[in-house]
Amino acid sequence: MILDTSFVIDLIKGRPNAVSKLKELEKENVPYSITSPTVYELWSGLVSLEKSEKEKQKTTSLISEQIIYFLDDKSAEEAGKIDGKLIKIGKMIEPEDCMIAGIAVTNNQKLLTKDPHFKRIEGLKVELYVN
Repeated sequence: MILDTSFVIDLIKGRPNAVSKLKELEKENVPYSITSPTVYELWSGLVSLEKSEKEKQKTTSLISEQIIYFLDDKSAEEAGKIDGKLIKIGKMIEPEDCMIAGIAVTNNQKLLTKDPHFKRIEGLKVELYVN
């Protein structure tokens, strides 16, 4: 299962639903990972919002403990197709989310997120959690 950026942020903030969902995954031995676009989004937020060194260290620690799926050529192709289809039907989402979805589809992984817009993506397995 791939953890979307929204989930990771909620986890870093210690939001109870995210923490309990992670414990549930661990109890059920569900392997989980993140993507390189999530690493990008996390660092973009840390710098643009001028977060403290403590928050940066917490994020670095969390990232270092994860398996990371990268945006390779096959995932990038899938992400481009997803983005193109969504643009064509007028239901665009952020490019980073298309990249995360492309990685998930290419690697046959379910995406754990609170963002319902991922449901627009044909072929993407999505599990929503409540914040």
